[in-house]
Amino acid sequence: MSKKKDDNQPDKTDWERLSKMKDEDIDYTDNPPMTMEEFTKYAEYGIYANKQLISLRLDQDVIAWFKEQGPMYQTRMNGVLRAYMKIQQSRPKKR
Repeated sequence: MSKKKDDNQPDKTDWERLSKMKDEDIDYTDNPPMTMEEFTKYAEYGIYANKQLISLRLDQDVIAWFKEQGPMYQTRMNGVLRAYMKIQQSRPKKR
């Protein structure tokens, strides 16, 4: 059971410091960036049974980009989500 955030608690994130931070200053030691080759080895574009119809809100530019890649853009989106899921499942669970 996850603990629900108490909205009365002050936010401890230093948003001003983060907004000034450059990408190269980010510590990726616990989540190293992947190359496109590393990412695509996890992506699967196969047709899976037991698909579930859902309603999902996505940014317009994300949808447009996937559609520009050609037919079966929803299958590719599913492949990207599946790859992300597999990567997360392969990492040690945080306590």
